Amino acid sequence: MSSKIAPYGSWCSPITSDLIVAGAVRLGQIETEGEIVYWSEGRPAEKGRNVIVKRLPDGSTEDVLPSPFNARTLVNEYGGGSFTVSDGELYFSNFADQRLYRIAPDAEPQAVTAESKFRYADGVVDRRRNRFVCVREDHSVAGREAKTTLVAIDLASGEQTVLAEGNDFYSSPRLSPDGKRLAWLVWNHPNMPWDGSELWLADVESDGSLSNRTLVAGGISESVFQPEWSPDGELYFVSDRSGWWNLYRQHAGNIESVCSMEAEFGMPQWVFGMSTYAFISPTQIVCAYIQNGFSKLALLETQTGAIRAIESSYTQIEDIRSSAGKALFFAAAPTQGSAIVRFDPANLQFETLRRSSDLTIDPGYISVAQAVEYPTALGMTAHGFFYPPQNRDYAAPVNERPPLLVMIHGGPTSAAFATLKFGIQFWTSRGIAVLDVNYGGSTGYGRAYRERLKSNWGVVDVDDCVNGARFLAEQGLVDGNRLAITGGSAGGYTVLCALAFRDVFKAGASHYGVSDLAALEVDTHKFESRYTHSLVAPYPEGAELYRQRSPIYHTDKLNAPVIFFQGLEDKIVPPNQSEMMVEALRKKKLPVAYVTFEGEQHGFRQAANIKRALDGELYFYSRIFGFELADAVEPVPIENLT
Repeated sequence: MSSKIAPYGSWCSPITSDLIVAGAVRLGQIETEGEIVYWSEGRPAEKGRNVIVKRLPDGSTEDVLPSPFNARTLVNEYGGGSFTVSDGELYFSNFADQRLYRIAPDAEPQAVTAESKFRYADGVVDRRRNRFVCVREDHSVAGREAKTTLVAIDLASGEQTVLAEGNDFYSSPRLSPDGKRLAWLVWNHPNMPWDGSELWLADVESDGSLSNRTLVAGGISESVFQPEWSPDGELYFVSDRSGWWNLYRQHAGNIESVCSMEAEFGMPQWVFGMSTYAFISPTQIVCAYIQNGFSKLALLETQTGAIRAIESSYTQIEDIRSSAGKALFFAAAPTQGSAIVRFDPANLQFETLRRSSDLTIDPGYISVAQAVEYPTALGMTAHGFFYPPQNRDYAAPVNERPPLLVMIHGGPTSAAFATLKFGIQFWTSRGIAVLDVNYGGSTGYGRAYRERLKSNWGVVDVDDCVNGARFLAEQGLVDGNRLAITGGSAGGYTVLCALAFRDVFKAGASHYGVSDLAALEVDTHKFESRYTHSLVAPYPEGAELYRQRSPIYHTDKLNAPVIFFQGLEDKIVPPNQSEMMVEALRKKKLPVAYVTFEGEQHGFRQAANIKRALDGELYFYSRIFGFELADAVEPVPIENLT
């Protein structure tokens, strides 16, 4: 059948916003015990509730967490490490009250901790002492920055004992197999954990107290990630002391390199409980590393350091766990969305246990990512993934080039991967090309690439996005007169900077994006409260630079339409950030739209709101770039549109 001829942007696509949110889940955490696998699912259809699911050895699954319980912690606001399993009992942090609960087999959840202003995350059960060791965040003193400690919670009485305090942040408490030693990570303002963190080790006395505290690795310019005990009681960890996050261990009191590669075995610790390796035997590790933006799975022999890459289609692999000699992890590929996968090293076989979406789309509608490298400012090279328009039913008129949507990941220390994301295919199947940018500052390319953004946020990221769009236009792959840019959180800041300080993009979308750096410095939560000190400059000493890089003060330079999406309960980027920008655009008589969502925090979790944001952004571009939509989409009010 011959293709229909229709302008880019006006193609009819089977990948609708309804289809994307219907049945889709957000896979959030994996835990194992024997042959039983547990994971969390964020379900948009249940208003984003995080449900813990159990998979039995026979393959059957059941929800462990009854409604309305929601396994989500708010420690560091981003959470993670919200539940753990021990001897068939499940312990989780409940979103509504942030209390720690226990679920015994065939029983209802029972509160372990009393009502308080405490939050809990990243716990491990100490069975020898009948206690729960975890990170605790104390919000009980109004007007004081939350206090973070390591605590032990008595599982019989709920009594809490502080094990470690004095640092700004704690994570990753890990007990040795014999229960006699405890390892953990710390870091302090103004560092983020990927800037500089420390690995500590202590003996656990018979009364549960810690003694002989020792700094194992790390410092203000060395990032340590994922301490882990081998089955025979050796402490392993990831460090970027070489310029790359590689694997090390403590052996006979000395630090040894286990595997040295120009590859990243670590990730930016935005949430608790992240894992890139796991022991499947006393001498063998299943691990994932990133090279040039692509994840690879490997088997590592700890005695020899020999590493063997495993062939697979997966380009993103995260949250590795081990169970009964097998590995489990989240994985995604260019033509496969995120899924929980089990890997058997004995026969090198993969088994998919759970997909984030049961949505199946004909490959004729799927655009496969193309890795691109392109020149950017100061003679540097930047990276990204290009997705050309793809729809088997359509072709564009001769000589027409597609609009381009440049996507900016958050963080800014995060990364884009070449995987199937229906949020990208939504655009490409309608005839809109996408560039997913890994600008300087992104992870996956070594510490030096990550540190390009130091003191240069709002400059390097913008350069790399602008130059990526220009590169594709110069190659004749996209229409240089129809360039748009979109991003959320830190990505939203890059969007607004690109629109205010450069004259390249003709439209943009800011999803809970930062417009005033000083306001972010003053208003944001503890975890990121000094982040801008490294990204921009110390504050208030650098107040003038903050002003120079804040789009809100430079709306006179802004001549492009913008749509804003904002959760009204966002504590990370409060609504006033978007509202100030919207008001400035109104006064300038530029086309502007402002879409708010009740009950949403930083990022949208409810199905109706995810749908509204997708459709609303598409509608906005159709009005700005002048193409007719094939589908009926609920209009978004656009002010100053002539």
